[in-house]
Amino acid sequence: MSRKVTVIGAGNVGATIAYTMSLGDIASEIVLIDINREKVEGEVMDIVQGTSFREPISVTAGDYADAADSDIVIITSGLGRKPGQSRIELAQTNVDILKQITPQIVAAAPKALYVLVSNPVDIITYAFTKISGLPESQIIGSGTILDTARLRYDLSNHFQIAQKNIHAYVYGEHGDTSFIPWSCAYISGCRLGDFEDMMIKRGAVTERIDPEQTLRYVQKSGGEIIAKKGATFYAVSASVNKICHALVAAFDSVATVSSMMHGEYGIEDVCLSTMTIIGPEGIKGKVPTPLTQEEISKLHASANALKAVIQSLKI
Repeated sequence: MSRKVTVIGAGNVGATIAYTMSLGDIASEIVLIDINREKVEGEVMDIVQGTSFREPISVTAGDYADAADSDIVIITSGLGRKPGQSRIELAQTNVDILKQITPQIVAAAPKALYVLVSNPVDIITYAFTKISGLPESQIIGSGTILDTARLRYDLSNHFQIAQKNIHAYVYGEHGDTSFIPWSCAYISGCRLGDFEDMMIKRGAVTERIDPEQTLRYVQKSGGEIIAKKGATFYAVSASVNKICHALVAAFDSVATVSSMMHGEYGIEDVCLSTMTIIGPEGIKGKVPTPLTQEEISKLHASANALKAVIQSLKI
């Protein structure tokens, strides 16, 4: 089936997303757009020279008009975090960039599903929703899908069990107010705490999980990667490609992506991540996963932190 994906932004994240996608079966056509024409042409040359090892695919450097008829548009434009900088500190700068991009891309591809990746992603998703005028079902923020991947890796490493057997999630902001709803954490159908008891009894694990340490790993490992190598992009690319797989699949999936809240858990008018149904028609709504009162309070704290930032911005 012919599918067209446009990636806006040819920095580390955008180029890696396009490269990863070029190796898979999500798209038959990829358009890469960036204000730096020479950079985007170089990225495309590098990507296409590796496509002889797969079925034919078109990868081109383009302008906004070339995004016409895209099935998916991925927006990665904006400045990346610097060492020691929070995602929130990027907010106004990247919102201003988004305000320039949005009218041009929406005019070219009004029916596409939009995946927002630029940080702070929850703020960018909210701003795009307000600026674009598109139906909310077409707008998906990458949200905490990467945080959830980091959590699953950490738990997998602790228990020495495959990540695919772990069903645990990160909710809220993709940032410092995110949290892990441990009441929803399972391993192969077994509550995580019960699984941990079994592993300790068998002698397979000697130490219990430290919830605070696990949350620190989820929240801070991105900053640690930036401090060590200057940017994060491999796991981001894998996460975004996972979202895109869900958007072209035969059936819907459930993922922790960021979208507008409409009263779920008593929260309105802010974008953040809870369990969300996504598929070929975009977002179909939130899954009302039962949370403890403490977890609901943490979700409200995350929402309030994001709202405070939104109120300080010119969108």
